[in-house]
Amino acid sequence: MSLTVRTWLFALGLALLATSRPGIAAGTRAGTDITNTAQVSYTVGATTGVATSNTTSTTVLQVLNVVATVQTPSVSVVPGDTRRTLTFRITNTGNGSDVFTLTPLSTVPGGNFNPVLSTPSSIYFDTDGNGFLSAGDVAYVPGADVTLAPDAAVTIFVLNNIPTGLNTGDTGLSQVTAVHKGGAGTPGQLLPGAGVGGIDALFGTTGDQAVQSGKYVVANNATLSAVKSEAVVDPQGGARPVTGATVTYSIVITPGGAGAATAATFSDPIPANTTYKPGSMKLNSIALTDAAGDDAGEYDATPTPQVRVALGDLTAASGAQTVQFAVTIN
Repeated sequence: MSLTVRTWLFALGLALLATSRPGIAAGTRAGTDITNTAQVSYTVGATTGVATSNTTSTTVLQVLNVVATVQTPSVSVVPGDTRRTLTFRITNTGNGSDVFTLTPLSTVPGGNFNPVLSTPSSIYFDTDGNGFLSAGDVAYVPGADVTLAPDAAVTIFVLNNIPTGLNTGDTGLSQVTAVHKGGAGTPGQLLPGAGVGGIDALFGTTGDQAVQSGKYVVANNATLSAVKSEAVVDPQGGARPVTGATVTYSIVITPGGAGAATAATFSDPIPANTTYKPGSMKLNSIALTDAAGDDAGEYDATPTPQVRVALGDLTAASGAQTVQFAVTIN
């Protein structure tokens, strides 16, 4: 190929590059022959003639371009979750069949924690096309070829495990890179003979490499559990529930999950056929008064006799909270 023709082809490739848009293959398919034959009509006296030129032929270069988009920009998770998916779509926006490799990465700056790529496989194809990870989806083998026709796309899932010990609102980023099998290039860089059928190829605006990330966000999934026990002491010093016996209740409230259970308040109605024992209320072994407003506890005689204890905002770090009070069997 002469230098003049190669220069013209390079210019044509740049024109195709300039008119391409993300998600749409770059113009005329690679390898298409553009032919042209000119004619000149003329008259000499009473005779009409036609002169036909030689036919020129130009083969369209292949433009190498790829775009990655995230289908689920933000996924809500809780600490300790496993195999949580971010969904990406890889699209060949070049004008010829192209081959890519995929690489996941979960040590991406910008978050509060690093997700942990699932093993043994962290990328799956949406093989059955249902939009979520399912039994029919096939794992991507690291380094394997992903061949896409022009305008073709593939949906993939990147799987991560979520560490424990996180707080509500913490974020972690995970990304995937799709790159031309031969490596990325610079826009406009020419690859002689590297296109379909041995034609020349030209790197498009992305350099045939796309990097896209998604985000995990830790949700507030704070939980509280309560376990109640009782101890009976009768007037004779035994443990028989008879008239006059004292029943001491102990309730252990344990916070869990991520985030805070705000303004937690304990309440417990005084059982029928019993009478609250004044001054018996405690929080974590510290005595509380029965009056309202001077500490966390209060005893309400009406309309329904009950004890109440303000526990405040509780997180897993707060630890178990133990409330105690006693009643006398009537």
